[in-house]
Amino acid sequence: MTTVFSNAPDGVRRRFLQTAGAASALAAFSPLGFAQAEAERQFAPQPGTWRTFEITTKVEIAAPQGATRVWLPVPSVNTGWQQSLESSYTSNGAATLASDGHYGARMLYADFAPGTSKPFVELTSRIQTQNRAQDWSKKGAPAEYADTLAAWTQATSLIPVDGIVRDTAKKAVAGARTDVEKAQKLFDWIVQNTYREPKVRGCGEGDIAAMLETGNLGGKCADLNALFVGLCRSLGLPARDVYGLRVAPSAFGYKELGGIPAKLQGAQHCRAEVYLAGYGWVAMDPADVAKVMRQETAQWIKDPKNPVVAPVNKVLFGGWEGNWMAFNTAHDVTLPHSTGPRLGFLMYPHAETAAGRLDPYAPDAFKYQISSKEIVA
Repeated sequence: MTTVFSNAPDGVRRRFLQTAGAASALAAFSPLGFAQAEAERQFAPQPGTWRTFEITTKVEIAAPQGATRVWLPVPSVNTGWQQSLESSYTSNGAATLASDGHYGARMLYADFAPGTSKPFVELTSRIQTQNRAQDWSKKGAPAEYADTLAAWTQATSLIPVDGIVRDTAKKAVAGARTDVEKAQKLFDWIVQNTYREPKVRGCGEGDIAAMLETGNLGGKCADLNALFVGLCRSLGLPARDVYGLRVAPSAFGYKELGGIPAKLQGAQHCRAEVYLAGYGWVAMDPADVAKVMRQETAQWIKDPKNPVVAPVNKVLFGGWEGNWMAFNTAHDVTLPHSTGPRLGFLMYPHAETAAGRLDPYAPDAFKYQISSKEIVA
């Protein structure tokens, strides 16, 4: 059975493009920075050009036991930098679109009766995305409702906003007078005091109190950007994690800031936003600065002013490259009909059998693949 559903807002074409000869995203890859001197590295994404991608996730349950269930995140963000359009799915189970019920995070839920032979589900979503770059010389962004902003200052199960989190934030922003200055100091604090730890599984868990209490400030994007978000919230700055997936290589040659379209399992990436009066929701990604410092070159770069890191450090305070798509901004997600614990966030495929929940960080054992294709009109 194949079913198509749409998440396109009014005014956006709802027709699913069927472009058979779409060019691969790899064709847009530029080797800039690999063959040239470090001093010539550039990272300057600018908005204005929308790109369209189809992202396909295929799941096969190799060893079903009893009732089997699968949950796949579906793009559910519509903003000035992303439009989540149509999706379609095929499955030999009972599949339906579901939601977390609080944050609006969409997911495809597939249920397979005991005895189903070779349970499978395939989801294809189409999105449009563009680069972000904050113009700090201009204000005038529409204001958010006060209750909406208040919701983005609240604690979650993994992001407390009091105790050691608030104490750390207050020290980090000492001397800052404006919200922009506070955000900049918190961003800089993450870059200077945390680090990318490649041995962490997946994108990390995002338990920021444990990080601060133990002094172990190594992690991945769901750790480091969650820490930035928690520090912001503890000072009353509305902030949120944005959970998503890299869908194409970086156009600026940074190998760690892109994905390989044919194999995107493992390309999940969490970013962040902070609300600044007059500017609206502003892009942030200190975790990717840490990733470039640790993994872009053979040697661990410790200085954010290094010519490889400096362009990224500057741009990711207020911008990011549009070779990435967002799924949602949800925390503390309860999977519908699940027998397992709730999730800190929904960014990976999940599945359960009678034997328990499968490991989302082991795609080869789980048997899922993710790929993308850029649609060129």
